Amino acid sequence: MLLAKVLSRVLGEGQLTIIDAAGRSHRIRGGRPGPEVTMRVHDRWTGLRLLLRPRLAFGEAFMEGKLTVEGGGIYDLLDLLGRNMASLETTPFIRWSYGFQRLVRVLEQYNPIGTAERNVAHHYDLKDQLYDFFLDRDRQYSCAYFRTGEEPLEQAQLDKKGHIAAKLLLKPGQNVLDIGSGWGGMALFLSQQFGVDVTGVTLSKEQLAVSSRRALEGGLADRVRFKLLDYRQEDGRYDRIVSVGMFEHVGVAHYIEYFRKVKSLLKEDGVMLLHAIGRMEPPGGTNTWLKKYIFPGGYTPALSEVLTAIEKVGLWVTDIEVLRLHYAGTLRQWRTRFNANRERIKQMAGYDERFCRMWEFYLAGCEVAFRYMNQMVFQIQIARKLDAVPLTRDYMVDTERRATAHSMAAE
Repeated sequence: MLLAKVLSRVLGEGQLTIIDAAGRSHRIRGGRPGPEVTMRVHDRWTGLRLLLRPRLAFGEAFMEGKLTVEGGGIYDLLDLLGRNMASLETTPFIRWSYGFQRLVRVLEQYNPIGTAERNVAHHYDLKDQLYDFFLDRDRQYSCAYFRTGEEPLEQAQLDKKGHIAAKLLLKPGQNVLDIGSGWGGMALFLSQQFGVDVTGVTLSKEQLAVSSRRALEGGLADRVRFKLLDYRQEDGRYDRIVSVGMFEHVGVAHYIEYFRKVKSLLKEDGVMLLHAIGRMEPPGGTNTWLKKYIFPGGYTPALSEVLTAIEKVGLWVTDIEVLRLHYAGTLRQWRTRFNANRERIKQMAGYDERFCRMWEFYLAGCEVAFRYMNQMVFQIQIARKLDAVPLTRDYMVDTERRATAHSMAAE
């Protein structure tokens, strides 16, 4: 089997057994001990596609049941491949796909207002019930913040909100813009804990309905409001701006446009906190399967791309923090919850087995990417003025402790 021959040259850790369409076993042993995984390829064409277009074909074959893992799950296979990714990326087909993606990435991420709305709807306007089966109660659909790595998801997401809030230097009565406000959890948290007035903008009709209802039910509708609006169409002026998990959908061709808009929305002494996924490597492209099935138009940038755009617009970067394995821990808990609720997702949310395999592959693949493939999360504090924030970071620690303690008491 040609696929087995190619993998035998690059597998340095663990053991992979491939059972081909004819039932023959091909065992590949790496030079170092590691996980042992058996995968079955159910037809010859799938084996060839896995060789020619691996970044797209692995996910599609698993979705369609043409590739299965025996004695384990898809995470076991992706974990093994992730541990060997540095060697796998030297193969001709992988190198060619990376090079091609870098060439076309600007076109792929062209994201004008109408396209942005369609891309958001593809992922966030799924059946509302789905997200209750794997997210925390507040529906925080972004990287949690783990102080020890052992916290339950609910606590880690609460700590994330406190961590972000501490960097915003909030004062009662300030007005805050939440770009990409999701299901409203961050906006509601900031208003409840700090007495600020929050406007959230989203392109998801489903998220708008949920977040507006939550503000009304929580008695905060006079201080927290949500709009179905592209951030580029907002025309207010704000003391603070927060954006969590939205920048990944902006598109590299629009970074300067994004930060110019941020600058126009911020008051002269305003501060922004940008929380987004990035990469610890030079600019590249988006995984082919992820782009097609999960996040059309999505891209995780290199810090060099983000900082270059901020510099050109003339904003101050006043603080940067890189969160490394926090998202891997978040995704593991999401994946565990999703798999535990798999039958309920099919019965109550009405999704079929193919959809469940697609989402399992998405959650497992993203976790592996954060463990082995140079993905990370960055938080950048941005200001218009040089002296908009204190000289030291002490205020962050003090504010974060107070916010977390108050939130835990309220819970």
